[in-house]
Amino acid sequence: MVAMARAVVCLFLWLSVCQVRSSHINVEMNKTIQNLLQHYKIRNVDRFDGKPVFSRKALAGKMEVKRLFMGGVLETYEKLIGEMLKQLPTPSPQTTGSNDGPASSVTAAADAGGDIRTGLEYILTKIRALQHRYREQEMLLKELQALRHIQMDKRVVQSKALWELPWLYEEASSLSDEMQRRRRRRRQTRRLKSQLSG
Repeated sequence: MVAMARAVVCLFLWLSVCQVRSSHINVEMNKTIQNLLQHYKIRNVDRFDGKPVFSRKALAGKMEVKRLFMGGVLETYEKLIGEMLKQLPTPSPQTTGSNDGPASSVTAAADAGGDIRTGLEYILTKIRALQHRYREQEMLLKELQALRHIQMDKRVVQSKALWELPWLYEEASSLSDEMQRRRRRRRQTRRLKSQLSG
């Protein structure tokens, strides 16, 4: 009996925490996602194989890292849903005539594809609306991606990079020093608070 009561309390707490965490997802968005999951159905073995598409490790870091990661995740979702929309069959024009036979099944498939398209477009608008809060991170991600495409074997690039190194090295050193000073101040503030309260 006690074990059952504990299980009920744990379930209640878990459900209340989940509800608080998902408060940003409205009913329509949740329903749309559930409908889309019916179309993009996979086996549970594949869904829960321990290899998520988006790792949660970066969300355990500092706020700046979390925001940067989320900006990248939202950009990736925008591209992913765009690809999903491209893969859908293009809607065909309605033909007049009998609804019997193979033509009606093609029309039904097109209607289902239309529902999927509408759902994906709705989710895409929600993602784009949220992305506006992450513009700074999106710009930083584009700058980081541009670093990957630097042509390191070009003499002009090599010379320019050497020319820019002194001020970049100075900037990186100053930034590192500032981060250490902030950490030190936080530790001192915590010590002072604990001394005052103790």
